[in-house]
Amino acid sequence: MKKIITIAMFCIAAIGYSQDIEPTYEAEGALVKATYYHEEGTISKQGYFKNKKLTGKWTRYDKQGNKVQMAFYKDGKKTGKWFFWNEGSLQEVTYVNNAVQSVNRWTPESKLAINK
Repeated sequence: MKKIITIAMFCIAAIGYSQDIEPTYEAEGALVKATYYHEEGTISKQGYFKNKKLTGKWTRYDKQGNKVQMAFYKDGKKTGKWFFWNEGSLQEVTYVNNAVQSVNRWTPESKLAINK
């Protein structure tokens, strides 16, 4: 009997642990702040909805909590400068009317231009 109870407890614990963490939604005025999570509980991405459309700044994180993407939306469409952090580089993508206008890649070797 003890073995059956132990096995049942183990199965229940394993099933409970393997379930995905549900996203959270918080009202902030006319906006809804959404937070999504990785399986182990760290934040995966966070941003806002307005009228059920992506809006404002959205930030994505890796499992260690490092920022890997910063994006901007307006009425559900990509807009402005987006940033992608990769190993050893930063990629900047500019969107206009939901389409890519330009792409820049910055590495530690990149030169900095100064306008005086």
